[in-house]
Amino acid sequence: MSRSCLAVILAAGDSTRMKSSMSKVLHKVAGRPMIAHVMAAVASTGVSDAALVVGRDAEAVVKAGSLDGVSVEAFQQTERLGTGHAVLAAKDAIARGYDDILVAYGDVPLVTPAPFAAAREKLAQGADVVVIGFHTDNPNGYGRLLVEDGELIAIREEKDATDEERRITWCNSGLMAIDGRKALSLLERIRNDNAKGEYYLTDIVEIARAAGGRVMVVDAPETEVAGCNNRAELAVLERHWQERRRQELMLSGVTMIAPETVFLSYDTEIAQDAVIEPNVFFGPHVTVESGAVIHSFSHIEGAHIGADAEIGPFARLRPGAKLLVHAKVGNFCEVKNSEIGEGAKVNHLTYIGDSFVGPRANIGAGTITCNYDGVNKHVTRIGANSFIGSNSSLVAPVSIGDGAYIASGSVITEDVPADALALGRARQEVKPERAKVIRERALAFKAAKKAGK
Repeated sequence: MSRSCLAVILAAGDSTRMKSSMSKVLHKVAGRPMIAHVMAAVASTGVSDAALVVGRDAEAVVKAGSLDGVSVEAFQQTERLGTGHAVLAAKDAIARGYDDILVAYGDVPLVTPAPFAAAREKLAQGADVVVIGFHTDNPNGYGRLLVEDGELIAIREEKDATDEERRITWCNSGLMAIDGRKALSLLERIRNDNAKGEYYLTDIVEIARAAGGRVMVVDAPETEVAGCNNRAELAVLERHWQERRRQELMLSGVTMIAPETVFLSYDTEIAQDAVIEPNVFFGPHVTVESGAVIHSFSHIEGAHIGADAEIGPFARLRPGAKLLVHAKVGNFCEVKNSEIGEGAKVNHLTYIGDSFVGPRANIGAGTITCNYDGVNKHVTRIGANSFIGSNSSLVAPVSIGDGAYIASGSVITEDVPADALALGRARQEVKPERAKVIRERALAFKAAKKAGK
């Protein structure tokens, strides 16, 4: 939209009911702080500036709420005197003069841009205040929206509602939009002459109407505007977020055999025709390209998985892992900060760290790249079409040339030229009858020990 817009995000909660040592809005849903979800939603409606009303952990909250393209400013709320008082903590920002003001809470991570965009559209059409409401089968505890002739006339708190008003199932989410030219005047008229002595933002509805303004309502799904007060509710929000994102991915062409067992992060990207088997966890910053197969019980974070690649089962990809087309990382393998080339295979029981594995290379079972010397990390380079025999240790920094062959059980400490065979192990010796002597000696020791008891 061409209209200027400020988002005021209320994020000063004390986490009392969360029983937490950190601010409530820093708790994560899908690997992302709740406040970051909210910021992303408002930013998508064209918000250019945000005022974060903060309390504890102010610096961390501002950092979590920072977003490219949005100028963020923090305002400290030193007293808790109600939602109206909280919004006015950002008075200096509101006074700069925006067309639209959005008011949101930092603990509604499921909210999407849609209700904010709809509210801004109502402001553009001449509304003074737009409340975002929701319908629910269980309205207990929520303020009821009283609507006449398409306009909101009041928000009635349950304790003040009549029996008839309590039967209303259209409720206040707490999110709203205000005409920026009138916002400060309306907010400053809110009074605290109530039982709690607090300044309620909801009073702005009747204040605006009394001044001859229009107050409208836009709808949002109930789950989308749900807040979070404790760990149990946090888990519910996580479940709803996961269900929504899984559904989006499956409708886009991703196969999930048991979707309820797949856990995604806020930025997980999976292309069509990818297949995700049961019990797969995606941490932040994962991209899966078309046709890739992720087998069961794999844990993936910070990785890029190329087209038609194959992962797992029981594989772990750590940050910096990059698999090119048709690459394979099999069962009980770990890959960290490494590129696995086109068609290369890391089949089982292997660790590849800080490495480059060339196209069509084959890494045998039990191979490890020894990348850490106790102080620094070092790089291993494995050439195209090379073969690394099982139970080999490649001590970095080291390079294995194209087409080279590493004999099983080798410890490789020096570079291996292309097409060379390298062995780094002791020569086998066979001692006839020696096993029998050792076994008889052990049995005699055991018998003597038992007799001594």
